[in-house]
Amino acid sequence: MTVVDPVSAPDASGRPRRATRRFPLFTRDTARPEGGGRAAPGDAPAPARQWPILAVLLVAGLGLLLTALDLFRIGTLLIGTALLVGGALRWLLPGVGMLAVRSRFTDIATYGVLGLSIALLAMMAQPDPWLEIPFLKDTLHFTVSNS
Repeated sequence: MTVVDPVSAPDASGRPRRATRRFPLFTRDTARPEGGGRAAPGDAPAPARQWPILAVLLVAGLGLLLTALDLFRIGTLLIGTALLVGGALRWLLPGVGMLAVRSRFTDIATYGVLGLSIALLAMMAQPDPWLEIPFLKDTLHFTVSNS
């Protein structure tokens, strides 16, 4: 077989494909994020294959339920903790199933920043905050002062 045009890797049948540097007009599929494979073997039942996202969703759902039952601080802390656990799972495990949405770095950064900010805001909530950051109080008084 003689190929005159530039080629890329052979297709499934072994024939060389014509390569082009142009993007296709229509996208037919998208690449799975790194680590987006199954979290358990393929013969495991569906919930077992997606255990990382189910664990994060269950903890976040419990946090929402506690928030609805008027345990605001503990509920929002659980939501923040669920996101932080999601970021840790994304960092530590090679395959996390549907918990992988974007690239590994972007997922870890997103889960980490959102989880940490929700947890910190829950600890700083009034009345009787568990965490007081002095410069935030000074900043608030500076921006709201009358003079």
